[in-house]
Amino acid sequence: MTAETNRQFLLAKRPVGAVTRDIFTYQQVPVAEPADGQVVVKNEYLSLDPAMRGWMNEGKSYIPPVVLGDVMRALGVGKVVASKHPDFAVGDYVNGALGVQDYFVGEPRGFYKVDPKLVPLPVYLSALGMTGMTAYFALIDVGAPKAGDTVVISGAAGAVGSIAGQIAKLKGCRVVGIAGGKDKCAYLLEELGFDGVIDYKNEDVLAGLKRECPKGVDVYFDNVGGDILDAVLSRLRFKARVIICGAISQYNNKEAVKGPANYLSLLVNRARMEGFVVMDYADRYGAAAQEMAAWLAKGQLKSKEDIVEGLETFPETLLKLFSGENFGKLVLKV
Repeated sequence: MTAETNRQFLLAKRPVGAVTRDIFTYQQVPVAEPADGQVVVKNEYLSLDPAMRGWMNEGKSYIPPVVLGDVMRALGVGKVVASKHPDFAVGDYVNGALGVQDYFVGEPRGFYKVDPKLVPLPVYLSALGMTGMTAYFALIDVGAPKAGDTVVISGAAGAVGSIAGQIAKLKGCRVVGIAGGKDKCAYLLEELGFDGVIDYKNEDVLAGLKRECPKGVDVYFDNVGGDILDAVLSRLRFKARVIICGAISQYNNKEAVKGPANYLSLLVNRARMEGFVVMDYADRYGAAAQEMAAWLAKGQLKSKEDIVEGLETFPETLLKLFSGENFGKLVLKV
């Protein structure tokens, strides 16, 4: 393995506001030999997620921050090319925290095998990966949708939102997506079967909510926070459920995060707002993945990936998440 070169992006400093290339150190080093209990994985695809912005910050969170000087954390799929671990053989394809680099060398903690013959590898980072698990458990366990409920999803054309909306449809709900731009809104209606859309870039969100949800909102799946969260809170129905999955509109703030002004709607409507972290459901991933795979096989669930080529493009490609440029699950092909 020492004949191979490993390109790596290390976190060099904590970002303030938007992520820029200069917060990373780019280096090329030889690929190390694995020690006992370790594997070497040739990374093929990396998952780019809004959560990565939070992992760069110092401070308490649901997961420790990336240590300065370490390879930037990223989930990915790749092929085992050397192994001194009894559970993984050369040729196995695995999913795990591989990092923003060509090769992962280390203990395969939390890694699991995937089969590229069943679905393309990028799908293991979208519908059958953490993205799919997030959509599934956040909607079903926290949102608790019932047939006939009105479910509103922000970031609806994104990785998690698009899958959550499709699951809500499978559960018999009326689904309204909030997305930016005509193309994304058309995709939600025509390809994914959403019942209504609100184009936040070209119309007033509150007016759109009144049009698409005249009786109010039973479940709100929040991926963006900020003003859109505020608007939906004003339209909650009795005993509504609000899922706090993400707040991408706030991640690059240089000032304090903007909290909801309309939170008293939770009191008036006896509604609840609950935070969600997918790792809390790790012991149930297998069962959820089986159900999701069955939906994919039957054509009841569609998985859309936005694949960008080239590890060297990582800093700029990551920013697509925050500008809304990505269309579907953003994946970096190494």
